[in-house]
Amino acid sequence: MTQASTETRTSTDRIEKNVMLQAPRSRVWRALTTASEFGEWFGMDMNGEFAPGAVLKGRITNEGYRGVPEFELRIERVEPEHTFSYRWHPHAIEHGVDYSVEPMTLVLFTLEDAGGGTRLTVVETGFDALPPERRDTAFRGNSGGWASQMERIRKHVDS
Repeated sequence: MTQASTETRTSTDRIEKNVMLQAPRSRVWRALTTASEFGEWFGMDMNGEFAPGAVLKGRITNEGYRGVPEFELRIERVEPEHTFSYRWHPHAIEHGVDYSVEPMTLVLFTLEDAGGGTRLTVVETGFDALPPERRDTAFRGNSGGWASQMERIRKHVDS
């Protein structure tokens, strides 16, 4: 049984979504931490190894976002089959904007066994540090984006 994504918004600084996946943690972990597989379900074209300290660059390939500026993921934590995190510039989709001068948000995935499958939770924090003129747009864009991405990874690993 698949449980829909949920959101807990405790402030303007935090997005939290979770989904129950009918796949073992090892399968979900591979989908999260292998660059090519992450790119498949997330809609990114990227290469590299997800290892602490690594910086990966790529492009969004999802319809409606093709042609947006290159993005960067800075990998922070990789604790096999439990925790994976990276930093990035949220909702960085406008041409001609230098996002590198802005703080990055932290994206944290956690996995836990639940109901014969895996509960995947994603938490993104750090929106309050963004420039005021971008804060709400980035928060709303990523909140909707994470709801969509939880469904995309569910379809990817449950198939």
